[in-house]
Amino acid sequence: MLKKKEAHQEELEMVTLSSLVPSDHLLRKIDAVIDFSFIHDRVAHLYCANNGRPALDPVMLFKMLFIGYLFGVRSERQLMREIEVNVAYRWFLYLRLSDKVPDASTISQNRRRRFNDSEIYQEIFDEIVEQAIRAGLVDGMVLYSDSTHLKANANKNRFDRQMAEKSRADYFDALDAGVARDRADHGKKPLKPKEHQPGIKETKVSQTDPDSGYMVRDGKPKGFFYLDHRTVDGAHSLITDIHVTAGNVHDSIPYLSRLDRQRDRFGFDVCAVGLDAGYFTAGIAKGLDDREIDGVIGYRRPTHRKGYLRKKDFVYLPENDGYRCPQGEILPYSTTNRAGYREYKSSPKICKTCPLREACTQSRTHTKVVTRHIWQESLEKITANRLTAWGKRIYERRKETVERSFADAKQLHGHRYARLRGLAKVHEQCLLAAAAQNIKKIALILTRKGAFCDVIFLIFANMAHKDRAGHDLAA
Repeated sequence: MLKKKEAHQEELEMVTLSSLVPSDHLLRKIDAVIDFSFIHDRVAHLYCANNGRPALDPVMLFKMLFIGYLFGVRSERQLMREIEVNVAYRWFLYLRLSDKVPDASTISQNRRRRFNDSEIYQEIFDEIVEQAIRAGLVDGMVLYSDSTHLKANANKNRFDRQMAEKSRADYFDALDAGVARDRADHGKKPLKPKEHQPGIKETKVSQTDPDSGYMVRDGKPKGFFYLDHRTVDGAHSLITDIHVTAGNVHDSIPYLSRLDRQRDRFGFDVCAVGLDAGYFTAGIAKGLDDREIDGVIGYRRPTHRKGYLRKKDFVYLPENDGYRCPQGEILPYSTTNRAGYREYKSSPKICKTCPLREACTQSRTHTKVVTRHIWQESLEKITANRLTAWGKRIYERRKETVERSFADAKQLHGHRYARLRGLAKVHEQCLLAAAAQNIKKIALILTRKGAFCDVIFLIFANMAHKDRAGHDLAA
C-alpha cells in the first residue's frame, strides 16, 4: 500500500542528544577512554585571567580539530558546517542542539595569535602517547621509523634558484672526532681544521612556500613537498614521534636525535629498531651500536658496473689492516679521509702488469683504491642482524606498522597534502593528525570486547620480553 510521507520538521519532540548518537559510534568510544581535560591546564597561561571577553573553551577547540582529522574534513569552514548539522559531533563537543557553532575564523585566529610559537601541539601529542603508555598499549621496545611526503601548497613551476646550505646529519661531529682518532692511531698528521659549515648547493626555492623543499626521488613525484618523519611502536603501531622537514632533507639526517628524544621523553628502553634501506648509513649504524640498540635495516643494493670486480672480491685482513686482491696481492693502508673512509692502495708497479687490471681499475696511474669506513664493524653488525631469524621477523613487521600507519593517514585522515604554508604550520598538521590516529586506535582497542584481559596479557608479555638475551623482540 503506497502512502505519502507527512512532514514533521516543525514538530516539537522531547529528545536528548545522547539518545540520538549510536552506542557504537567512534566518538562515544573516544569519549569513554581519552581524557582531554589536560588541555585546559596546558593552555591556561596563554589566556588572560581577568580581562577581555570570555574565550571559547580550549578543550572544545582542540576536540573540533580532532573531529576534522578523525573524519578527513580538510576545510575548517566545512568542519564548522558539519558540526552544525551532525548530532554526534555536537554530543562530543558538549553542544546543545540550539547552541551556536563557533565561526571558522576562531580556529585560525587562535592559531595565528594565541598558539603561534607555542609547544601546545607537541604537548597534546605527547600526553596522548603517555595515556597509551599508562594503558599498557606502548612499551617502546621495538620502534619503526620512516618518512612520507606531503605535497606543499605551492606551485612547482614558480620558484627561484638560490644557493642554500646542505643539511648536516646529527652524527657529523662524532665522525670528525672518529676520523681524528683513526688518523692518530695510524700515525698520520691531523687534517687541517675546517670550518664546521654545511656545504653549499644550488636549489629551487618556492616563491609561495619557501619552507618547503623541492623533492627529486626515484618513483616519487617531483615538486615542492614536506616530509613527515614518523616513528611507531611495535606493540600496537601507535605513533610515538613526529618530526617535519622540508622535502629535500634525507631521512637519516634527523633520525638519531629523534630516537634520543623518545628515550628521554617517555623513558623507552629500546631494544631494537626496524628501518628501511634509506637509513643504512655508517653514522646511524654507529649511533645504534653506541646506544646498545639492535638495528635491523633493509638491504641497499650496491652500484656496480658490469664487467668489473666487486668490492667483495677484495678480502679484508684485520691482522694486516689491508685488503687482499683476487691475485693475492696486499693493498696496505694509505690514509683516512674527511668522509671517514680508510683508503687502501695498491702498488702501481704490480698493477701495471696484472692480468685483471682492465676489470679492476681505470686509474691512469694503475692504482687500485679500496675504501673501508672507520665504523665498518657497526655496519656489518646491522647486516648480520638482518639475516637472523628474529631480524627477519622485525623487518617483516615494517609493512604492518609504520607503512600501514602512513597508508591510514593518507587514505582516511587527509595526509596527502599540506593544508597550510610554512614548516611550523605543517608540523602542527602532522602532530594533530598523528594524535587523532592514536586517539582512534586507543579507543578501538580499549573498548572492544575483552579489552581488559588483552591489556593485562600485554603487560605480562612486556615483562617477559624484557629479557634481551633471548632476542624475542618481534613477538
